Amino acid sequence: MKQTQNVGAVVIFALLIFSPGSLFAVDSASGETSDWTQLRGPGARGVATGKDLPEKWSAEENIRWVADVDGRGWSCPIVHGDHVFVTSAISAGDEKGAKKGLYFGGDQSKPSPHEHVWMVWSFDFGNGKLRWKQEVHRGKPEMPRHIKNNYAPETQVTDGKMVYSYFGDVGLFAHDMDGKPRWKRSWGGFKTANNWGSAASPALHEDRIVVVNDNDEKSFIEALDKTTGESLWRVDRVETSNWSTPYVWKHAARTEIITPGSRLTRSYGLDGELLWELDAPMSGITISTPYSAHDLLYVSSGFVASDKRPIYAIRPGASGKLKVEKGKDLPKSIAWINPTAAPYNPSTLVYGDLLYVLYDFGFFACYDAKTGEEVYGKQRIREDQKTHFTSSPWAYNDRIFCLSEDSDCYVFRAGRKYELLHVNSLSEMCMATPAIARGSIFIRTVSKLYRIAKPTP
Repeated sequence: MKQTQNVGAVVIFALLIFSPGSLFAVDSASGETSDWTQLRGPGARGVATGKDLPEKWSAEENIRWVADVDGRGWSCPIVHGDHVFVTSAISAGDEKGAKKGLYFGGDQSKPSPHEHVWMVWSFDFGNGKLRWKQEVHRGKPEMPRHIKNNYAPETQVTDGKMVYSYFGDVGLFAHDMDGKPRWKRSWGGFKTANNWGSAASPALHEDRIVVVNDNDEKSFIEALDKTTGESLWRVDRVETSNWSTPYVWKHAARTEIITPGSRLTRSYGLDGELLWELDAPMSGITISTPYSAHDLLYVSSGFVASDKRPIYAIRPGASGKLKVEKGKDLPKSIAWINPTAAPYNPSTLVYGDLLYVLYDFGFFACYDAKTGEEVYGKQRIREDQKTHFTSSPWAYNDRIFCLSEDSDCYVFRAGRKYELLHVNSLSEMCMATPAIARGSIFIRTVSKLYRIAKPTP
């Protein structure tokens, strides 16, 4: 399938819907989500547990602490133990500010002319004070960025022993939990479609880290030893620019690395062997992160200017080429397809037996997760004005949460009926998907990191 080429004049891609791997962090005794070690948390699902998690907040209500984060970055917070991690890139000069929504005119033909300092931050879970910060690189950026992107969009991952911070063009950096540098790897910068820049995050699984870099020069997937940073294997990919994070799918038959693409969605074994390819219609830009639920893999691709915006539900155990052709039966490995339901920037959300879709332009819809049948179609979230969304929805305690770029969080009752309960507001632009752990939500805005939690009894 030929990828759409000249899309930069239409809209900008998302930075923050990517989520690595399948790291489970739920306390076995209480059943509460204890750590959030990757974007979208355990299993890259965006689903948390905990009876004391807050449903309402504002700039004054249920704010446990607020920390300032210097520089720019749309990496999402992650949490392990007493650490709350984020990254940023601090510019020595003025940078063009991101506007809200999808718009013309954000492409940049040249890199920023200003020196940047790439930073890793660790804040204290309890009080928000800075535990440590580390400069990982200093210099002028190598490649351009869309103004809605920046030089720190990729989300970190951690195994509780080390934290791994990926900055695309600059490289991948490993620190121990005290902030001591352990190793680094760099691949250099690659040209991306319309100079939008990098954004896909790494995936962490057992002893390895997986990086997918789909660009317009030399796309590849590579697995690295998480202790040393040494390459375990590398495979070239016949893909141009995509921004979807790989997902490590562990099921009864085997463990696979799922890599969505605009041409083919591919599955690799842990040794880099190609297991299967989904040869089916995708939109010209693929962003959303795949994940699994109900023993199905969910893959979506929803560029807003494309007439192909599919969601696929795939059964485990596939092999070879899964070819979807008009007028022919689906391959047995594909449970269902909805050809026009996918969002662009946000990832979809499965909570219970329902699949929820948050659309960039402020609509919300619901489908049966097992069959793909529509439960209710697109509902406009806000009637009085346009509402733009980039971050992905999340769920807990029978509630669905959708955070807009205006920092308004729309709270819906989970279920087969569309029901908006209330809206929580902060004060700054938001594009990062929050982290959730131990009764708290961590929301990153343009300049701040919030811990939101109910008052301690």
